[in-house]
Amino acid sequence: MEISNPILPGFNPDPSIIKVNDTYYIATSTFEWYPGVQIHKSKNLKNWQLIQHPLVRDSQLNMLGSTYSMGVWAPCLSYDSGTFYLIYTNAKQAGITHNYLVTTTDIEGIWSDPIYLHSRGFDPSLFHDDNGKTWLLSMYFDHLPWSMFVDLNKNLIKNKANTRILEQYNILKKEKPLFKGIIIQEYDKKIKKLIGKPKKIFNGSKIGITEGPHLYKKNGYYYLLTAEGGTSYGHCVTLARSKQLLGKYEIHPKNPIMRAEKHDYLQKTGHADILMTEDIMVYLCSRPLDTKNKKGSILGRETAICKVSWDKNNWLNVKNKKLISPKSNRSKTNPMIEKTLLYDDFTSTKLNTHFQWLRGDIFNEIASLQARPNYLRLLGKEMITSNFKQSLIATRQISFSYEATTVIEFEPNNENQMAGLSAFYCNELFYYAYIGYDQKIGKFLSIMTNDLGDINLFQTPPIPISEYRIYLKAKVDHQSLQFYYSLNEENWFKLGIELDMFKLSDEYSSGFTGAFIALACQDPIGMKKHADFDYLKINFFYNKN
Repeated sequence: MEISNPILPGFNPDPSIIKVNDTYYIATSTFEWYPGVQIHKSKNLKNWQLIQHPLVRDSQLNMLGSTYSMGVWAPCLSYDSGTFYLIYTNAKQAGITHNYLVTTTDIEGIWSDPIYLHSRGFDPSLFHDDNGKTWLLSMYFDHLPWSMFVDLNKNLIKNKANTRILEQYNILKKEKPLFKGIIIQEYDKKIKKLIGKPKKIFNGSKIGITEGPHLYKKNGYYYLLTAEGGTSYGHCVTLARSKQLLGKYEIHPKNPIMRAEKHDYLQKTGHADILMTEDIMVYLCSRPLDTKNKKGSILGRETAICKVSWDKNNWLNVKNKKLISPKSNRSKTNPMIEKTLLYDDFTSTKLNTHFQWLRGDIFNEIASLQARPNYLRLLGKEMITSNFKQSLIATRQISFSYEATTVIEFEPNNENQMAGLSAFYCNELFYYAYIGYDQKIGKFLSIMTNDLGDINLFQTPPIPISEYRIYLKAKVDHQSLQFYYSLNEENWFKLGIELDMFKLSDEYSSGFTGAFIALACQDPIGMKKHADFDYLKINFFYNKN
């Protein structure tokens, strides 16, 4: 059976894999998107179905106020004696990372309220040893140097030529690293608490920035898998082993065991997890449109899979990293094909699993599928730039080219009210084709852009409209985006100029997510002006393999 990478396209980073009976499950990070954590399942490792967002309640996850790319980092999924365990970080801001554990006996059902673990670092994972004990691992983050780094950075920005401050910064960076290795502590499943004291078991290799630990047992060894090099183009996978759980751990003689080469189609390869019973490894990767200049990971960090093998010295090695990696560029010999992978006419009373919103358990405040049957009603809340409560429902961009179409019924009567269709990376980076209101011209169409805080409310001059139903379309072809509008669903007109999709990428934003397709409505004055969306249809375009 041929498997094409990535197996989970679009924003699906930090994969954690298990197999229970005949089914594989992968959990991935969701950052500020709600509900938290994505869980996919498969019977064959090739075809994956999104089945669950387990963190659905305020008691489990609240990210209101957190900035973009904070929130749920690196969940770890495990299974022991009939119970599924999910452990995750809720990052409030850089340096503030709280770790929690939830459980269930039905992975597609309701998960428990969380058990708080610690805030020493992030990327937690659980290891269930064959002697019945369970251990919590995480990277260890040094909070004190972080506050000093922040202060020195502020001073450097204000005083770029200050040699003394620069020297202090470089000394601190060398002598007080933020990433201080991997720590372990026993977790008692009966009393549901950590017991004993945490112990550092691994400082990391010379590569540094050691994170994402997973622990396994095989051939009389404990194997410690970590991510190193930072989650960008230096990212890699490191393996170490020890005869004793608490070490000392020796590093793989061919470390790192995985790192993308300069011209590889899959870049940023790292943060992996091994399914020891199957000799397979899942890992995050990205597909930048411009590999040479290292930019344009519009789809964010995705999940890929490879085979691993064991040598005569009981060291694990990557057997086949690439599998099949379909090319992203159009050509005569590799034409594009169209697949309608998402068409929602909102006839269900339950939101499609592929949709998410931002930061909190607020769906009933921002949206309704019952207020007007067969429509998604968004109740205007805060501006689209808000870190708190805004009415925005979105789904991942999962191919380099797509065409998204919707129709909106919206009658604003205040200059602060807006609704429309967005190509969205985060609340500080987006393109937004919207319906607005002006006292002089009345209802109009325009485009709002946010370029990391540089906001242009009228990227294109307002176009007066009077029709009740307005059709909007976003057409993306790799690095270009063009919005369109129609008043009858037959005659389409360009809305504004062609826009640069390169900006909706991890590299441009210094973020960790990926581009989304979003429906949105704003009424920051608190009148809850609503917009009704009849449908959202997305045609994704792929290379024909």
